[in-house]
Amino acid sequence: MSQPLGPAAPSGRLTAVLAFAGVVVAVMQTLMVPLLAKLPELLRTSSSNTAWVITVTLLTGAVATPVLGRLGDMHGKRRMLLLALGLQVLGCLVCGLTSTLVPMMVGRGLQGFAIGAIPLGISIMRDELPGERLGSAVGLMSSSLGIGGALALPAAALVAEHLDWHVLFFGAGALGILSLALVLLVVPESAVRTPGRFDVRGAIGLSAGLVCLLVGISKGSDWGWGTARTLGFFGAAAVVFVGWGFLQLRTAEPLVDLRTTARRPVLLTNLASIMVGFALYATQLVPPQLLQLPAATGYGLGQSMIIAGLCVAPSGLLMMAVSPLGARLTAARGPKVSLLCGIVVLAVSYAAGLALLHEAWQLALFSAMAGIGVGLAYAAMPALIIDAVPASETAAANGLNTLMRSIGTSSSSAVVGMVLAHLTTDFRGTPVPALAGFRTAFLIGCGACVLALLVASFIPGRRTASPSRALRGTVRNTRGGVLAGALVIVTDARGDVTGSVTTGTDGAFDLAGLPPGRHVLTVAADGYRAAAAAAEVGDGATTGVDFALSPHFAVRGTVRAEDGSPLVDARVRLLGPEGTVVAVGTTGAYGDYLIDGLTGGSYTVIASGYPSMCTTVSLSGRGRDDFDLILSHPGH
Repeated sequence: MSQPLGPAAPSGRLTAVLAFAGVVVAVMQTLMVPLLAKLPELLRTSSSNTAWVITVTLLTGAVATPVLGRLGDMHGKRRMLLLALGLQVLGCLVCGLTSTLVPMMVGRGLQGFAIGAIPLGISIMRDELPGERLGSAVGLMSSSLGIGGALALPAAALVAEHLDWHVLFFGAGALGILSLALVLLVVPESAVRTPGRFDVRGAIGLSAGLVCLLVGISKGSDWGWGTARTLGFFGAAAVVFVGWGFLQLRTAEPLVDLRTTARRPVLLTNLASIMVGFALYATQLVPPQLLQLPAATGYGLGQSMIIAGLCVAPSGLLMMAVSPLGARLTAARGPKVSLLCGIVVLAVSYAAGLALLHEAWQLALFSAMAGIGVGLAYAAMPALIIDAVPASETAAANGLNTLMRSIGTSSSSAVVGMVLAHLTTDFRGTPVPALAGFRTAFLIGCGACVLALLVASFIPGRRTASPSRALRGTVRNTRGGVLAGALVIVTDARGDVTGSVTTGTDGAFDLAGLPPGRHVLTVAADGYRAAAAAAEVGDGATTGVDFALSPHFAVRGTVRAEDGSPLVDARVRLLGPEGTVVAVGTTGAYGDYLIDGLTGGSYTVIASGYPSMCTTVSLSGRGRDDFDLILSHPGH
């Protein structure tokens, strides 16, 4: 939900910084692609083992997205965003200092946690941006994985061709540090929280299920698809996922709310996301390898890593260019239409790609068409999720959607890698991927698009957006002074948080894009009593609600004996001007007490436990008054 940031520049800076964080994550995810052919030699291991250098990043990312999303909803999205980027920097450092498989997998696994930054960034945008800027910003953030991946390929190829390959990781680490600094400077911490307990068992179950699934996919061709070992991993994945789902349904605060996930728009969007994620990663894996194969093979194009990267770069540029177009299409016709258009364009690009394999410009055209399709599709997915869930569940729901994309890309990495590793031809004594392997990969990608199109066609449509519905007002104190920085939280009839905002320096607030119906506004400010009011929001109108908050006082202190030792369980009473008991408190383990919820004026304080002591205290202004008491026996 929207929170106005004021002028366009602050909103623009927030969008730019979060999108840059997404691009940095994509650079990390893509920087190994130019090295795929050389990885067995560089890491001194087999090609099937080096495939895990790619897959482990996608695996940890698949687990990290719902985990960080849930923790972000609970403890702060900005905090979890910083954690994700920090783990990426640590992973880059580990990879930059090793040339063996296991440490490389550890480093790449740490880097995978950064994938969780994408849904966190989208959720921060929902909390902080005004409604009219949210669509294009979310589209750009959602597409940043594809944008950064395509733009990183030529840069990574240039570094890998002319410098030590470890420089790739140090460069990605430097970008991560820059992104951390920008987030600290620009991105505020969201006030929208969902308190609760973290589901550790759910996180372990999800991790175990994904590991079993991806091991079966990646090793199936080596072990044999019908062998006991392969079938055992697939069976274990099925059992673990069924048990995990049953556990999630019985957990009060699950890692993934499967009931929310079962809502038709969310479920179908997530299923389509798996297919689109699968199709996207195939567009990044196939062209660079075909471009770099020697021309002497008869179908390879014999290009350098740099040229191969440049041929794929248009994909990222067009993803960036179509993000605003996707946002406008979503606003005019709904996100379902935007998603369907993107999938159709991606499917057409794969079908055309079967014939566009003979020249570098043809593969560049294929990548450009695929970029347009992915840009439109990825821009629509968060909008579909945001429309279907309350604001308090945005990070977790978008995290689950990114998890679905990651499952798609993880499966694509394993399946396409398997196809190219087993449909080979002999070239001067060395097996290399055959032309049939590349065409098979394209056919698989096209099939994924057809499935995505079929699933997406059943997503409920959305009517053309009605004029923006808004709440605005001013928060003052009872003396008429404006209160800056007061927190306004809006909940709907079900009690779900639908928006939040803090008042500006003039005490004013403005919440745009609310759904029609009855809402409750709760206002809180430091030193003042909270207040609430109901408001009815209708189509095309702005509802005004003003608040006048009363000062909120408290008396705290410590009750001690004359020797200075604290007195436990001493009773402290406050009497009003008419001698009636207004409030009662009891001292804790350190003799401390706190009596809250008071109004201004004079009170009589009576402390007992030892012989009673009576004195007066006057409350004025606002805040808390410290008031210590000393009790003693007579004659002491």
